[in-house]
This record gives sequence, C-alpha cells and structure tokens, in this order.
Amino acid sequence: MTSQQRVTASHIICKRVIASREFYASTAVGCYLPMIDEVDTRDIIEAAWRANKRIFVPILHAKGEMFFCEMLPETELEQNSYGVWEPVRGVLTAPRKLDLVITPTVAFDKNRHRIGMGGGYFDRCFSFLRHRNNWIRPKLIGVAFQCQEVEEIAPNPWDIRLYRVISDQR
Repeated sequence: MTSQQRVTASHIICKRVIASREFYASTAVGCYLPMIDEVDTRDIIEAAWRANKRIFVPILHAKGEMFFCEMLPETELEQNSYGVWEPVRGVLTAPRKLDLVITPTVAFDKNRHRIGMGGGYFDRCFSFLRHRNNWIRPKLIGVAFQCQEVEEIAPNPWDIRLYRVISDQR
C-alpha cells in the first residue's frame, strides 16, 4: 500500500471502531501507538478522550512482559528499543481491567486468528482469555488493512483468538 492508501484506510478503520458497540460500551480502552506500516490508531485515541474514556497503551518490558499504561493528551512519549512509542511515566492497569483492546495485526483470517509482530507479547499478556468460552473482557479487536487477510492461519496452542477484526472493507 502507498502511504496515502494507508492513511485513507486507517481513517475508515478508525471510524468503524469508533462506531462499534464495543467501543461505545467501553470506559477503559487499550490501544497501541502505531508504527509506520500499521493501522494508524490516533483517531481512536482522540475519540476516546473526547468521550471521556481512559486510554491505556502497551509498554514492553524485558522478559517478554507487556503492561498497559494510561496515556493522557499531555503524556510524554519515548521510543523503546523496538521503536515502539511508550509513555515515559503514568498509571499502570491490569489487562483484565480493560474493556476493549485495539490489537495490532500483521495478518488475520476469517476465524479471527491473528499473526502479530512475532514477540508474543499480546498472547502472553492475555493468556487468561485462552480457555474462556464467553468473552466478558477485555474484548480484543484486531485492526488491519483488508490486504492483510489470508486464507487460513494455523494457530499455535498459545495464540489468543481475536473477538473481532475490523478492516477497511469489513
């Protein structure tokens, strides 16, 4: 995709997320800060702030751990060793306390399986969802460009299935 195609598609995806019942019903939203080729989620973050929702962004630690830190409009950010933007300081929350988590997605299939960036951070962080039959919270919504849909992903035993995928075409 060209950079302009990514911008246009990102706006469409963000509008769909913001219009979703999951976003509407949430008060604590986990949302990643985008890297250059990912869906740009800044519209979601700004809409959440306007709606008085709390936004929490992932912070990565050594040992493969991921936490969620509250981000406010004035929060100072810095890039970690992977090039991911993170808050310098802020209030941490447990993943179980989030209502909705906007999840980066490299590839997805019709069964809501996802491939991430390969570090396994999301799968480890949300491993408590693995054997849950009913989704209570958080609801993991993958955001991706339609061109990232693949026929089938063979999941690993540790992979966490998404609650839903939102793309620029579905």
